[in-house]
Amino acid sequence: MKVRCSGELALIDWMRKHCVCSSAVKTGIGDDTAVLPLNTREDLLLTTDLLVEGTHFTKSTLPHLVGRKALARNLSDIAAMGGTPTCAVVSLGLPTNTPTTYVRKVYQGLNRLAKAFSVSIVGGDTVKSRTFVINIALLGRVAKGRAILRSGARVGDHIFVSGCLGGSLKSDRHLTFTPRIAHAQYLLKNFCPTAMIDISDGLAGDLGHLLEESRVGAVIDEEKIPLHRGASLKAGLYDGEDFELLFTVRPNQADKLLKQNNKSFFRIGAIIKDQNKLYVRQKNDDIRLIPAQGFTHF
Repeated sequence: MKVRCSGELALIDWMRKHCVCSSAVKTGIGDDTAVLPLNTREDLLLTTDLLVEGTHFTKSTLPHLVGRKALARNLSDIAAMGGTPTCAVVSLGLPTNTPTTYVRKVYQGLNRLAKAFSVSIVGGDTVKSRTFVINIALLGRVAKGRAILRSGARVGDHIFVSGCLGGSLKSDRHLTFTPRIAHAQYLLKNFCPTAMIDISDGLAGDLGHLLEESRVGAVIDEEKIPLHRGASLKAGLYDGEDFELLFTVRPNQADKLLKQNNKSFFRIGAIIKDQNKLYVRQKNDDIRLIPAQGFTHF
C-alpha cells in the first residue's frame, strides 16, 4: 500500500506501535513533544519539525522568514506542553546552486527568533538535496510531571483557543506568528490546563487529535470561534498554520480565566462523552457532526 492511500495518521499510528521506546520515556510518539526524565525537578522536552520548499514555503518566500518559521513551529510545540525552550540543532538540505547569501539570510531570521526566546543553536548538519529543506530539533524543559499532554481532557472541561483563526496561508501569518510560550507558561502557573495542543493542522483536525488521545468528544459553538478578519468559518476550522494554543480547563477555572484575560483567550465549547465525535452548534442552536480532520501530507 502506498502512503497516499494509507494516509499520514495511519503511518504515524504504525510507527507508534512498532518503534522501540524505553520504559523510562514518559511520553513518546503521539503528542506535541516527547517527555523524558531529566532530573529531580524537571523533565526534558524534545521535538522536531521539517520544512520543505514547495510544501511549507515557496521559492519567493523571503529567506529570513523561512528560518524564522522553521524555529517558530518547534517553539509552538514546546509551548503546547507548557515548557521553556533551551537549545536546538539545525539541519539543511541544499541544492548545489543555492547562493550562500540565501543560507545566511535563513540563519539571520532563525537567529533573531532564537535570541528572542533564549534558544542556543548548538549544531546540525548539511547535505545535498534536490530542493531546499530545513529541519530543526528543539529541546525544552518543564517542571517535573507538569507537561500538558493531549490526553488529559475530561467530560465537562471547557475548550479555549489563544487567538483568532483562519487565513494564515493567504495572509502569510504562517511566516510571522508569535509562538505562544508566554501564554502557555501563564496558563500552567495559574490555571492548570487539563490538555493542550497547538493548532498547526486546523482547529477541527487538532481538536480531533486531542479528543482521540483523551477518548472524549466535543461541542464547539460556531459563533464563539474567533476568526481573523475576512476568514470564513470553514477557514477557521480547517486552514491550519495558525499556531494558536487549543486547550481545556476545568469549569471552575474557565470563568476565572475569562474574567482575568478576556482579550487573550476565547472559550469556544466543551468536552462531552461521545468519543472522537466533534459537533458544531450553529447560530440557530442546531448541532451538526463535522469531520475531526485537518491538513494531511499524503
